[in-house]
Amino acid sequence: MTAILAGLGWSAPFRDQITPDDSLLRPARIAAVHRDRVDALGEDGPLSLTLPPGLMTGAVAVGDWVLTDGTVLHRLLDRKSLLTRRAAGKGANRQLIAANLDRLAIITSCNAEFNVARLDRYIALAHAGGIAPAIILTRADLTDPAPYIAHAERAARGGPVLALDSRDPAAAKALAPWCGPGQTLGLVGSSGVGKSTLAGSLTGIEQKTGPIRAADARGRHTTSARFLIRTLFGGWLIDTPGMRELRLAEAAAGIGATFDDLDALALTCRFTNCGHDSEPGCAVRAAVSAGIVEPDRLHRWRKLIAEDRHETRSRSFGKTEKVAAPPGKGRRH
Repeated sequence: MTAILAGLGWSAPFRDQITPDDSLLRPARIAAVHRDRVDALGEDGPLSLTLPPGLMTGAVAVGDWVLTDGTVLHRLLDRKSLLTRRAAGKGANRQLIAANLDRLAIITSCNAEFNVARLDRYIALAHAGGIAPAIILTRADLTDPAPYIAHAERAARGGPVLALDSRDPAAAKALAPWCGPGQTLGLVGSSGVGKSTLAGSLTGIEQKTGPIRAADARGRHTTSARFLIRTLFGGWLIDTPGMRELRLAEAAAGIGATFDDLDALALTCRFTNCGHDSEPGCAVRAAVSAGIVEPDRLHRWRKLIAEDRHETRSRSFGKTEKVAAPPGKGRRH
């Protein structure tokens, strides 16, 4: 394993997938996905790869490791983590967001944009994809951040919570441990929460930022696509466009990890199929009555479980799943 590949995040789980039949191929990491091709980074620098017949660009994610001859993507390697969501709209398609992340930084603001239920969704998506989540609270310099930190820490269940001013160049240093050599950090969050500003501080690349609406403290989309970008700390960053919809499907394990306290209580309910509503012997409802569990937390848990079951059932009984194509037109750089 060369130092260049190691710096890109190449490690034993990927190396172990190479067979003698791959002797003429070389590994590369996907840096951008376009409609008809993908950009990648390899030992010898940037590559522009075409896809073999039968492989759609929507099946390839930024951050993926592939094997290539330098011109064609021949094989997609198994991922160690994958962030996905149900694509926006009525369809049952799955949209790949980013692959092989080590940490997912969920960005939200200390203002009217802050929403615990949305945090739950992001955290569940991270856990479902095998990614360690962290919550980053921006605009902490404009208000008392203590109440927001308290809510975020309860949602994070022991995961990291940082409050900072994304405009402060020093703020990037707080995220440095998650995007050093060989590490990949993902940024997610609504538009207007300072995500692009923070990404610029991490990479040294200035990004466009949009105005904030006074009514709900949310902004316009400024990041329009996903790219693998080197950070100033030697690792990699995948920034993502602000997401208006966060639909879950086949995320039961992620929801369970996000609400591990309620999952543990549910195991002690009198009935194994307890709906935690009005059934006798419900340990979860008893914990709510005793003030151990917040009623709103129980509501959010039940809502996510119901949504996940519905969406998963829709996929199971629907047509063969199609992976959503990446949005936007392909662009050459």
